[in-house]
Amino acid sequence: MGHFSLHNDIKAFHAHLYYSDDMGMEMAKILAEQAAELFDIRVGRFHQRPVGPHPVWSCQLSFAAETFGQIIPWLMLNRQSLDVFVHPLTGNEYVDHTQGVSWLGKSYELDISQFMPPNE
Repeated sequence: MGHFSLHNDIKAFHAHLYYSDDMGMEMAKILAEQAAELFDIRVGRFHQRPVGPHPVWSCQLSFAAETFGQIIPWLMLNRQSLDVFVHPLTGNEYVDHTQGVSWLGKSYELDISQFMPPNE
């Protein structure tokens, strides 16, 4: 039997807004601004190159696990043509970026080579 994680292992979530050009970045900035007015979230930098495991330009929204139920449905309805990558923060980056991923819109291939899988 494997070890099953409980949802209370999740400390917070990241929602990464994905875009590929200046027009997309403007759309992401407006969306992030609206989200920050409505919810208790932290808006990260707007990257104009792929960073970390992300294959395209992105901006990170961070929020507490308790607010997932308000923020994610809002993003579903307001993201327009932006794709959004959502993952939990459990303390295990590998699990967060493999097992725990969900997508609003299109999904992308992440570069998870930087997150070593846990030893079995």
